[in-house]
Amino acid sequence: MATATLTARSQASVASESERFLRCCAEVANALIEDHEACNNGRPSRDINLNGLRARLAKKHKLANIPPLTAIIAAIPEHYKKYILPRLVAKPIRTSSGIAVVAVMCKPHRCPHIAYTGNICVYCPGGPDSDFEYSTQSYTGYEPTSMRAIRARYDPFEQARGRVDQLKALGHSVEKVEYIIMGGTFMSLPESYREEFIAQLHNALSGYQTSKVDAAVEASEMSNIKCVGITIETRPDYCLQPHLSDMLRYGCTRLEVGVQSLYEDVARDTNRGHTVAAVAETFCLAKDAGFKVVSHMMPDLPNVGMERDMDQFREYFENPAFRTDGLKIYPTLVIRGTGLYELWRTGRYKNYTPNELVDLVARILALVPPWTRIYRIQRDIPMPLVTSGVENGNLRELALARMKDFGTTCRDVRTREVGINEVKNKIRPNQVELVRRDYVANGGWETFLAYEDPKQDILVALLRLRKCTTKYSYREEVTTQPSSMIRELHVYGTAVPIHARDPRKFQHQGFGTLLMEEAERIARDEHGSLKMSVISGVGVRSYYKKLGYWLDGPYMSKWLDGRGERACESWLSGWSFELMLRVDDLRRREWQLMNVAMRDAIVSEADGALELQMVLVELNRESLTKREAKAILDC
Repeated sequence: MATATLTARSQASVASESERFLRCCAEVANALIEDHEACNNGRPSRDINLNGLRARLAKKHKLANIPPLTAIIAAIPEHYKKYILPRLVAKPIRTSSGIAVVAVMCKPHRCPHIAYTGNICVYCPGGPDSDFEYSTQSYTGYEPTSMRAIRARYDPFEQARGRVDQLKALGHSVEKVEYIIMGGTFMSLPESYREEFIAQLHNALSGYQTSKVDAAVEASEMSNIKCVGITIETRPDYCLQPHLSDMLRYGCTRLEVGVQSLYEDVARDTNRGHTVAAVAETFCLAKDAGFKVVSHMMPDLPNVGMERDMDQFREYFENPAFRTDGLKIYPTLVIRGTGLYELWRTGRYKNYTPNELVDLVARILALVPPWTRIYRIQRDIPMPLVTSGVENGNLRELALARMKDFGTTCRDVRTREVGINEVKNKIRPNQVELVRRDYVANGGWETFLAYEDPKQDILVALLRLRKCTTKYSYREEVTTQPSSMIRELHVYGTAVPIHARDPRKFQHQGFGTLLMEEAERIARDEHGSLKMSVISGVGVRSYYKKLGYWLDGPYMSKWLDGRGERACESWLSGWSFELMLRVDDLRRREWQLMNVAMRDAIVSEADGALELQMVLVELNRESLTKREAKAILDC
């Protein structure tokens, strides 16, 4: 009897705690709604301190913990969320570049160059044979991405879906997703595994279920959540023509290539398994195929020294054989179980002091040209696992502060992004203008177009244009005629959902279209190109279709001499009537394909001239064959 009474009291206590929690969340939500309504009615905003409000109400309701933001967001009615969520977004920097980045990991596997060098790189932790059980190569298993992957048992669908849901619960817009595939050399894995992995990533966004890459990509193109790009980590020896073609088919748009050092002797001594000459050739092949290229570099490697480190980074930014679009700087870390750990333990290797390392990174950042983006400084490995090396988790901030002492500035893309400046510095651009920078890199002519505020040095949007070379281009889409390639088009600022507009933000304001028009002019008038190709994320293809581009293998392409428009007009003059009947029939039956509306063209005749008008046509997957759907879209 006594036990039953205690159980009843315990259940009542749990219910009471739950009720108090819900009341607390509801009061926080009501306070935010009242403040929003007050602003709408012309009354002054109270400028609510959200953390203080949550703490005060948690104390009022006698809660053990402050309600998390996810619970507050869940308590806000749907019709208020679009107004209030911007104030509640946790870690707004996550989507300040205009996209939601979702990192996933492939299954643990051995590094491929063990087969011909006999061992892994001397500084590399992780992997199936390491002290860190169940971790992927070059990771410890304790990084946030690694832990999410382990919880999901390295299932790509579970990793992707779980992370997207998590970001959404934190108040972020997840309609534009970019994947980063981490965990060793993905392209060294068996083809069947790679195909299944990529298919499941696309399936996680589209809701479609298939193990075939081509079918998954086709479904992903029409998904509500758009895959705007895929980044794959790789090595120079797994970045050859067959690998590049496979990655294009996957929807990959950016490569992260492990370089680590520009010195041949250092690459040999650290057991990299490739030469620096191979790195330079890889960059040429990748850029002519349209990829954005990011490299990983490691200062403080054995037998290098401070001045030699500076010389190699100066060479990296000034030598046209390198000059990639982005860079990740990973200062060398000593981690147990590695060959470098043994060198450190026996006194044959010593890291830079923390002060020396901050000085070095500050000097490197001062060299970065304005077309290069520094994606990351230092690895995401937890500090307790680092035996020697970086001692501070905020190395970038320390380096930027040191640059102020030196009287230098960092002008890389990330530092100048409008979204990051809004979040961190609370400043917005005043007067935006088009800025053009031309440079030679990797055997080709590169043009970096950007909309910037020159006075405040804030970057709003960028486009990377390349004149394809005859030496390194191998794809038939660009070798059969003089061609130019748009390797990146990106409008920065907080992510705005597809088909939405926000006058306070910079996405969907026309900057992308203006950059495309200028790039086409340069390609036609200065490059002498007949064709423009774009390496496009799968989910962005519809945007380029509206600009007159068509799907050309893995690219979106457009003739610059007008032949596409002339052929379209000739075809339309003969088939416009049948097309109108077909479209009317489809609209009347209100079919749906993949539960997503697809864009098609209706032809009308006005003042004796044909003009195209975009309309939404709903197609039924069960009643319309794939060939018919493709034919209608191609029109």
